[in-house]
Amino acid sequence: MNSGIFGQAAGLFAVTNIDDIVILALFFAQGAGPLRIVLGQYLGFAGILVVAVAAAFGATFLPASAVPYLGLLPLALGLKAAWQVWRDRADGGGDDPPARGGGPKALEVAAVTFANGGDNIGVYVPVFATSGTSGMAVYVVVFLVLVAVWCLAGRFFATRPLIAAALSRWGHVLLPLVLIGLGVVILVEGGAFGL
Repeated sequence: MNSGIFGQAAGLFAVTNIDDIVILALFFAQGAGPLRIVLGQYLGFAGILVVAVAAAFGATFLPASAVPYLGLLPLALGLKAAWQVWRDRADGGGDDPPARGGGPKALEVAAVTFANGGDNIGVYVPVFATSGTSGMAVYVVVFLVLVAVWCLAGRFFATRPLIAAALSRWGHVLLPLVLIGLGVVILVEGGAFGL
């Protein structure tokens, strides 16, 4: 097996998932247990891999026309988070961030990861299909290892004093905005609802 495939897999993962570091940092800043975020990230990414591998073998679980509608997942979660911020303010919470310890559930993280990676499926399928079974296995293993690296990077950024202070102060507002924006971008770029 060509050892260059490891570098190709790492490069492909980095290019298709760079935006996840920002989302992960925002999730970590929300005060959820790191285990929930890591578990959610792995569940969501495993879903992406299952669909991509199945499609590479010829079994299409998710028609291409359905991929843009994955934008509804982060949009709904962003609207839910925005509603929570508004409700906390209306209840007299002022500008203070919500108490730490809440944050997203593992399945919410998984849904955002899967929706954000919907376009990755279109990139992974031809690469997997042309790399053969052993090459595909290398890609999958490298991707799964790099999910852990991405989680560590997200946690790292969320705990840097300057970034942590900004996320602590504004993260509860930024997270809904990022999720809503992500959902809208996925819907619009995919042409969902004729947009």
